[in-house]
Amino acid sequence: MALRQLTMAPRTRAQLAEKMAAKDVPEQVATDVLDRFEEVGLVDDGAYAEAYVHSRSRSRGKRALAQELRRKGVDEETARDALEGVDDATEEQAARELLRRPLAASRGLDRAARQRRLAGVLARRGYPPGLVMRLVREAIGEDEAAADADPPD
Repeated sequence: MALRQLTMAPRTRAQLAEKMAAKDVPEQVATDVLDRFEEVGLVDDGAYAEAYVHSRSRSRGKRALAQELRRKGVDEETARDALEGVDDATEEQAARELLRRPLAASRGLDRAARQRRLAGVLARRGYPPGLVMRLVREAIGEDEAAADADPPD
């Protein structure tokens, strides 16, 4: 059963333990199987966390990634180690990329509505409030400046 779970997608030790418990696998048997899987490298929460952060850091802030890893059963230290690979500049660049489409879609709205909408996009993805507000103000300012510089036909 545990091997079948791993063939579908990588899993953390906690996720596999949860699946095994749901199927009424005795706790000692589950522990023995998971210990063996760790020994041979089939289950590695550190590698899982690194891969997870790498694949999702373009669309999520560090805070959201940390929460998602906790929900998947990755311990705090392992999650922190995986998140060290995401520096502030990388996080900021990812947030800027995420603002592009909703920024263009919000052009007909007043400034306050644009700020709320764009801030919500980043906040829901776990970006820190200070970064969110700074990037939203910058993006709207640049967009308005570009619109003023490019008069309609």
